Amino acid sequence: MRRVTDRLRANIERVISGKTEVVDTAIVVLLAEGHLLIEDVPGVGKTMLSKALARSIDGTVRRIQFTPDLLPSDVTGVSIYNRTTGAFEFRPGGVFANIVVGDEINRASPKTQSALLECMEEKQVTVDNVTWPLEQPFMVVATQNPVEMEGTYALPEAQRDRFMAKVSMGYPVEEAELAVLQGHTSANPLDDLAPVTSADEIRRMIAAVNQVYVSPTVQRYAVALATATRTSPHLLLGASPRATLHLVRAAKATAAVAGRDYVLPDDLVRLAPQVVAHRLLPSIEATMSALDTTAILATIINQVPIPDAGRA
Repeated sequence: MRRVTDRLRANIERVISGKTEVVDTAIVVLLAEGHLLIEDVPGVGKTMLSKALARSIDGTVRRIQFTPDLLPSDVTGVSIYNRTTGAFEFRPGGVFANIVVGDEINRASPKTQSALLECMEEKQVTVDNVTWPLEQPFMVVATQNPVEMEGTYALPEAQRDRFMAKVSMGYPVEEAELAVLQGHTSANPLDDLAPVTSADEIRRMIAAVNQVYVSPTVQRYAVALATATRTSPHLLLGASPRATLHLVRAAKATAAVAGRDYVLPDDLVRLAPQVVAHRLLPSIEATMSALDTTAILATIINQVPIPDAGRA
């Protein structure tokens, strides 16, 4: 597990410099069978990260460029009448791949965004009353610009809740930006990026992650964190049961990557800002006080007692 994840990390960091934490989160989400949302301003490497992750795995990859005129059928697929056979034939859409790169997802209309709901949650697509299973592993890596920019639509709560984690690239440090100038001006580094693992190996790693032990104490701690967000006076919308499940799954993947076969409470604490914060909605009073969901969640984590670490 650690050998393969080290290869993945090193391969992605050939393209993305100085963002080890973001790269690690992307790998954890992949092994936890989740989906990743990358939000930041243009030009900081959101699409580059998603492409680097996709190219590091020897599996099928498709990119969907979300635009205002994109149709749901462009995402899921459509049935086309074949005059020769006299029957309708299904033409798969962009989601039929192991890694689906959704570029600028919030530039598409809410109707088109909703085409991803079924495939992200149930790993299948239903068109004309026929259900088509998706390839495994299946991961959506979506990028978006901040919602206050022109020409964008805010992701609905149901859509945000299906993303296991949300990360922000941030601006690179000076050394990393100099490395970009030296390595990206003469050629595209993605052209030389070769796969370092296969889809079969990822499937075996996912099976190993599923066997990681989560003690009842850690499970109760995860539920306590979620319950605290639902009762917080600073939040209109707390964490859903799906958020709790995603938090535990991500913690299991983190433990496996670290070489452990059990989850620690610290795994939940470390992952909560990426896994839970983007699902929360602040109250009007919190918004007027300039409190974002990350700050509110940090306060909640400090208030919920952390149980004793250990496997039992």
